[in-house]
This record gives sequence, C-alpha cells and structure tokens, in this order.
Amino acid sequence: MTAVGQQSSSGGMSIGTVLDRLRPDFPDVTISKIRFLEAEGLISPERTASGYRRFSIQDCERLKYVLTAQRDHYLPLKVIKEQLDALDEGATVNPVDGSATRGPRRGPRALALAPTVSAVSAVSPSEFLGERRVRMSRADLLERAGVDEPFLLDLQKAGLLTPGPAGFYDEDAVVLVRTAAAMAQYGLEVRHLRAFKLAADREATLLAQVAGPVALGRDAGARDRAEELVRELAALSLTLHTSLVKAAVRGVLD
Repeated sequence: MTAVGQQSSSGGMSIGTVLDRLRPDFPDVTISKIRFLEAEGLISPERTASGYRRFSIQDCERLKYVLTAQRDHYLPLKVIKEQLDALDEGATVNPVDGSATRGPRRGPRALALAPTVSAVSAVSPSEFLGERRVRMSRADLLERAGVDEPFLLDLQKAGLLTPGPAGFYDEDAVVLVRTAAAMAQYGLEVRHLRAFKLAADREATLLAQVAGPVALGRDAGARDRAEELVRELAALSLTLHTSLVKAAVRGVLD
C-alpha cells in the first residue's frame, strides 16, 4: 500500500466530485474549505497541465480524517497535520498521549482518528456552525419546548430569544426555551437570565476582536480560517465558562 500522503499517479477526481463524496458525512464542507485545507498543507492534490486539481482516493481519505478530527474531537489543524505526518512516515499515533511509534506504513484505510489529550474542550466546534437547517414556526416551537405563549414572549422581550429573518426558529431555540423553562421551575425568572445573555454577548464580542482581523486577510482562505477560529474559540470559551461555574459553585457550597 502507498503511504497516506502519497498521490495516485493515474486518473483523479475533480474538486466537485470530491465535494459530492464528502457532503453526505460533512454537509457543511465547501470548495473554499477544501482549498483552504490544501493551502494549510493538509492535502496535496496533483495538478493537470492546465492547472486543475486532481484528487486521489488517498486525498479523500485524508480530507475525511481532517474533517472528522475537527468536528468530533476538537483538534486544531496543527495537531491534525502532525498526526498525518506521523502516519505518512509509518508511525502509529497513540490515542492517549499523541506519541508516535514506528511501524509499517499505513494505507488510506488505516486513517482511523485517534483522540488525543490536545482536545481540551468538552464541546465540539461543530456546535457553533452558523447555518441551522431546521426551521420551525412559533407554534411548532411552543409545542416542542412545552411552554406557553407568554413565557416565549418574555424571553424575546428580554433579548434571550430572537427568531430568524423570516420569523422561524431552529433547534437551538428549542434547547434554549426548554432550559429557561427548567430554570424557572427553580425560581429563576426570565429577568434573572439576562445576566447569562450579557455574559454571552461579551464573550462573542471578544471572539470577534480576535477573528475579525483574520477575516480581513486578502488570501482566498481568510474567511474559512476566521470561521474556524471562531468555532474553536467558542468551544473553548464554553468549556472555560463551565469550569469556572463549577469552581464557583463548589465555593458557595463550602
């Protein structure tokens, strides 16, 4: 078998064909995302004499590895590239500490994702993808969340819940309303939840300050890089917030 990073010298697929192969498992992947991963050195498709990219089966497997690592295990691109380089050199990646041991070279079928301690976040960045495909009406939301109209209106007046431009809601809205209703059973009124909204807005503003300059870059992958950065930072910030609340609650009880 060929090494992970080696390319087939015969045939090859267009970038559109690769996109069609990836989308069943990764519906949010785009051509610009694939080009961005190429620019970052994660894949190296061949080029025809006229300059068109030709992707091999190995390239597709490599892309699946990268996308799975980002979606399910919160691995930064640098860590993913180190893992792939180790596999290319015939090493086996230890799923516990990320160390590599030498061994026979592994083909594309051996590209099984190994979780590593570099994944410090308990939340996947995929949770922060911008597009949510489920669209439901206000009536559907009320039924799904199990609340009445006045409670929903209170959430919207307090700024905790905002419908989309066409007046529809998504799955995140269901989770938010259900959570707010559950907290209300413990005596926390909607007005008390404003503190959580203000904290979230401050965190979002901080993330925008970090990612904004990246998005303004002139290279083709600037937008993808900024979106990736926001998702990773958002996942980390939520994990940090959870850890801080746990520590504070322990202090209150003590």
